[in-house]
Amino acid sequence: MMSDTLAPSWLVPPTDANELARSVWSSTAVRDGSGRLVVGGVAAEDLAARFGTPLYVVDEADFRARAAEARRVFDDEARRIGTTAKVYYAGKAFLSGAVARWVAEAGLSVDVCTGGELAVALRSGVEPSRIGFHGNNKSLAEIDRAVEAGVGAIVIDSRIEIDRIAEAALRHGVVQGVRVRVNSGVHASTHEYLATAREDQKFGITLADTPDAVGAIRESGSLRLLGLHSHIGSQIFGTDGFREAARRLLEVHASLLSGGDVPELNLGGGFGVNYLSVDEAAPLGDLARGIADVVAAECARLGIPVPVVAVEPGRVIAGPAGTTLYTVGTTKDVSVAVDDSVAVRRYVSVDGGMSDNIRPALYRADYSVRIASRTSSAEPALVRVVGKHCESGDVVVLGDYLPGDVTPGDLLAVPVTGAYCWSLASNYNHVGRPPVVAVRDGVATVIVRGETEDDVLARDAFLDGPTA
Repeated sequence: MMSDTLAPSWLVPPTDANELARSVWSSTAVRDGSGRLVVGGVAAEDLAARFGTPLYVVDEADFRARAAEARRVFDDEARRIGTTAKVYYAGKAFLSGAVARWVAEAGLSVDVCTGGELAVALRSGVEPSRIGFHGNNKSLAEIDRAVEAGVGAIVIDSRIEIDRIAEAALRHGVVQGVRVRVNSGVHASTHEYLATAREDQKFGITLADTPDAVGAIRESGSLRLLGLHSHIGSQIFGTDGFREAARRLLEVHASLLSGGDVPELNLGGGFGVNYLSVDEAAPLGDLARGIADVVAAECARLGIPVPVVAVEPGRVIAGPAGTTLYTVGTTKDVSVAVDDSVAVRRYVSVDGGMSDNIRPALYRADYSVRIASRTSSAEPALVRVVGKHCESGDVVVLGDYLPGDVTPGDLLAVPVTGAYCWSLASNYNHVGRPPVVAVRDGVATVIVRGETEDDVLARDAFLDGPTA
């Protein structure tokens, strides 16, 4: 086995570099009798042959089950504390026409944060009253469209938006439901760029300024206050941050009741998932129970009714349902000086990279990888899977073990890529974005078409169009 001096501290050499750790693969992912990865009843090798690579694969049954679980656990916990729940799917994780329909069929509402995401939800047939519209800089046109469409809730992110939304509601002769996004100051334990409730950042209205903002809303005849909203960050494993945010918001919530009804409390999303076999994300049911417990306890302490509890899961539904397939192009061993010795890292280059998964470059996010087209008895080798782009930071998997005979032409699979991979995809280096294929019961269905070279070049005003 190659030296593991360069391995991440969490990474333990496996006894079997073919094993699929159940905590990071979608529920239907297995190996068939030939050692091939099969998802949703379809062999990854057959998917690659039919659709090419890179390829996003969504385990539809897994996705639907996770959406249904989110609805169920929050409904159950809300009922236990004497209230009801609203569960919004956070579309920024991954939103398409098919996904919007899946979550609506599971009984979820949809959270969007741009005009484009709003358009997807509306054109997918999502009931407008079940859409929440976020964003720290919603344009006047986006606000107008949301109000005209009858969106159920618009989340106010700054004082200036109060007047903008009120004016749009007056134009359309409606009373628009709004929430106030509160920057609670809770420091979630996550990457700096994923923490969204720290004091020095762009989102929300401070706790101290919230009562004045609510007063302005109540003075407007065209706005209806639904409640306060909090989002403390993303990829959060425990309940402590949500508990503290609930306590801080409910203190303000209670003080606002003297001036009128505050029917809801929205604690956002950010529930973490296992990207690695060593990760220990809390089960969604445990998170729901923890949130319900603190809301009930704080309301009892404050002597106020328990409000409707709203949440916005996204990654926890979409992330584990997704797998990305790549084809190996080249491999090379690189010697690295470590103290007084030399270690070796094997670089495995694939036909995608940061254009289809920017998260390792953006957050230094970790993933795992397996050969999908076969199994092997070769001794495990430490590898770094990298992309084809002109960046040293173009890394897909920072470190994992693959069979030492990994070779050009092998098909690789990277699990837990269903959230924030397609959504953040780009055309860097003029590479087309991959298709998205849903697999279920042995059937593969394209839900987002991939981009051809002609698609990528089509908007260049100085090119004549496709060549022969």
